[in-house]
Amino acid sequence: MSLFTCRKPYALFPVAVGVLVAMLSSGPGHAAETAAPPANRFAATIAPAERFEIDGVLVEKHGKADRPGRPLILIPGLATGGWVWQETVRAFSGEHAVYVLNLPGFDGRPAAPAKAFDAARAAVAKLIEQRRLDKPVIVGHSLGATMAIAVAEDKPAQVGGVVAIDGLPVMPGTEDLPPAERSRYAQTMKARLAGANASLFASQQQGYMRTIGVMDMGRADDIALLTGRSDPASVGQYAADVIELDLRPGLKNIQAPVLVISPFFDIDGGAQGLTADAKADYYRALMQGAPKIEVVTVAPARHFAMIDQPQQVNDAIRKYLASL
Repeated sequence: MSLFTCRKPYALFPVAVGVLVAMLSSGPGHAAETAAPPANRFAATIAPAERFEIDGVLVEKHGKADRPGRPLILIPGLATGGWVWQETVRAFSGEHAVYVLNLPGFDGRPAAPAKAFDAARAAVAKLIEQRRLDKPVIVGHSLGATMAIAVAEDKPAQVGGVVAIDGLPVMPGTEDLPPAERSRYAQTMKARLAGANASLFASQQQGYMRTIGVMDMGRADDIALLTGRSDPASVGQYAADVIELDLRPGLKNIQAPVLVISPFFDIDGGAQGLTADAKADYYRALMQGAPKIEVVTVAPARHFAMIDQPQQVNDAIRKYLASL
């Protein structure tokens, strides 16, 4: 069964692994503009107060440890770096110590190890332990959201909250697949991305960002220039790890409330025959088993909701934090 023809209403997972497979098979996406591009609006990141590494994961700390709010850990999604969280850092570093993660293999970082997801998952738990973070709230996007859910399952007594932006405990559209078929999809993805050269991968990133990533084409191109710096093989490794993953059995172990942010863009929804409520209901169903779950729709927005609608996302996070 193709990821594009799944029985579920929202078959295109935010990580869009199926889309990346199709791009690898069909050639490059949109051609880049011939004129010299303006300065990349996402490239100039906010200077952190501290920078350190934990098992290959680069951590950039903003704010001070004595901030009154709970510590926040921000985990980016597939192929993205900490720059994706700039508006979140600006909004919350005055009241919270904010730890922004940069995963191995992404954004020019050294290649990821085998079992990349599990290695990064363990590094997040280690960050909480080593820094003695008191009930931190883990905010993740896409792959990072899945990782936030995983850590909350691993360390239920230590994690104070989870905000999952367009990421879930299982790849939507694969939730009913038998393990062997899930593994076949995973290995196909890993092999195809491992064989992609840098220029082809960069072009594929542009096509993805323009169709699924964000609504604004200029922002899409700026983001693609940065995600294109990631190691294709590492991207494939993380994608394969996530396809094979099913965290649903462990959702019952999570003690903290979970906020799921579901972006919705009516043009895309209309093409899929999908409403905002139907998508939110589907996400809610995949999170069934978590004791405390809330799904909030952010619209209009594509996958990178915190870039398309930073104010809505920050307001949802702020309201969630106030409820803890």
